[in-house]
Amino acid sequence: MRRMIFLAVAVSSLAVACGGGDKAAQAAPASAPAAGSDLSAFEVEHGIGPVKEALVLGAVDPALVAQGKTVFEGKCTACHKMAEKYVGPALGEVTTRRSPTFIMNMILNPQEMVERHPVGKQLLAEHMTFMANQGITVEEARAIVEYLRTQATGTVKTQ
Repeated sequence: MRRMIFLAVAVSSLAVACGGGDKAAQAAPASAPAAGSDLSAFEVEHGIGPVKEALVLGAVDPALVAQGKTVFEGKCTACHKMAEKYVGPALGEVTTRRSPTFIMNMILNPQEMVERHPVGKQLLAEHMTFMANQGITVEEARAIVEYLRTQATGTVKTQ
């Protein structure tokens, strides 16, 4: 019994929750901090993490897409699928719901995002799983965003 509890806790702590959920949760966060929030307007919109400036995307970079696909397949597919909820939410349309900067900060700083950010808290409540910190670099996170851009069929957020 103790082994099953330990396994359940271990699996839960390794699971991922990067973006998704119901339609209300998919709306971009408000640009003004919520009352009583210690987050800046930038953090509310773009997440809490090492990326401190809004990333503005240009044309899709095929080399970066290939790199992002490799990183995604190696570190993200254990918990994420593109078109369906798995352990974490489906990510095929995440670039239509979240800014590239938000996505990068969620990848790079999942612990603080689920502890302090309203969207991160909501994702944790919906998916009942913590996103594992995969030790992804800023460059790898940027490549993942580029790959995710190619998976969206809707309008891609550019800021």
